[in-house]
Amino acid sequence: MNLTQTYIEKSRAILDGVLQQQHEIRMAAEWFAKTILAGRMVHVFGSGHSRMMVEEMWPRYGSFPGFNPIVELSLSFHNLVIGANGQRQAMFIENVPGLAARILRNFDLSTEDSALIISSSGSNVVPIEMAEGFQKAGIKVVALVSKRHADLSSSKHEKGLKLTDFADLILDTGAPAGDAMIQVPHLDEPVSPGSSLGGIALINCIKAEVANMLTMAGQPPTVLTSGIHVGVEKATSLFEKAYDEHAHRMAKLYANVGQDKKI
Repeated sequence: MNLTQTYIEKSRAILDGVLQQQHEIRMAAEWFAKTILAGRMVHVFGSGHSRMMVEEMWPRYGSFPGFNPIVELSLSFHNLVIGANGQRQAMFIENVPGLAARILRNFDLSTEDSALIISSSGSNVVPIEMAEGFQKAGIKVVALVSKRHADLSSSKHEKGLKLTDFADLILDTGAPAGDAMIQVPHLDEPVSPGSSLGGIALINCIKAEVANMLTMAGQPPTVLTSGIHVGVEKATSLFEKAYDEHAHRMAKLYANVGQDKKI
């Protein structure tokens, strides 16, 4: 049995599934481009391994300002695995009601904003309540889930609701239920997940569509670009300009925090 070939074949099927979602990808991109053109931010949130998709959107080479990466270390710092700041605590905190509201309390949200929430299972409390909070603020929410996995997962939400219940648009990574895709002979448990592959493909498809829409609107994005493409001097200039733009956009999210709100 060629397990590498099997994984690649299953991965191709995932990418084919991404391609079949072109309508949804473009719709998400339209919402996000509209937000960025308005000078506002697309809020991107994921806990656990879903933070990979958040950081794939921004900041990294080939990405651009307009996205607010919300990564809570208490939910996603897995390096130590056990002990202080370990995985057990992160998985526990991910299902603490009310944490999402405390996170969102830091930002002055606008109906011009939009949001992308990533969760393979769509069943943990914090991502669900983040989406709920954004919708209550009048913000369109795109949910990125593994649909087959989410459909079979049990919600930790007190009302049994899932992330997809608070989504205006749903994107599917195409990963199987349980995520892992490879069955090794004489090993009971499958290995090698597929949700990250599908999720990152979706993120970069959206990114490309948004960049095109911004450019067509006469406001081409300031892209973090390798010196291999543009030379070291221009790459450095783009780096500084992009980070300055991010700072200016973020400033708007803090400008009126707390006004007419109760702590």
